[in-house]
Amino acid sequence: MHVQLVENEQQLEDAYSVRKIVFVEEQLVPLEEEIDDFEADAAHFVLYDEDQAVGAGRFRIIEGIGKVERICVLPSHRTDRGSGRQIMKFIEKFAHSKGVTSLKLNAQTHAEGFYSKLGYQTVSDIFLDAGIPHVTMKKKI
Repeated sequence: MHVQLVENEQQLEDAYSVRKIVFVEEQLVPLEEEIDDFEADAAHFVLYDEDQAVGAGRFRIIEGIGKVERICVLPSHRTDRGSGRQIMKFIEKFAHSKGVTSLKLNAQTHAEGFYSKLGYQTVSDIFLDAGIPHVTMKKKI
């Protein structure tokens, strides 16, 4: 498996496809909330297993802080395969290459433990985003 920085329309469609399966179909997030006004401002990433897109994420810089967003992995690639970790490490390297030293993300509460293992610390109370409980987490890189 390998993570790819999106560089063309097909790769972007692959990222959107994974996001739609995970967030829209599985978690019932409305499509207009999932695909939002920030897509054009973000760097997008796709995790491929051979030629199949199985994970995705995006990254933006907001007021000097890197914001990791829309991290998702298809159900078939979630269990102990390191898929999510691979996406996160790639995005962290990308952020570092852009001079970013601090990252934040809004994690679904069921994924808080995953991000904690990667060095993120919870800095907020629980809040709802698209009807799903989240917490804000931060990490210095």
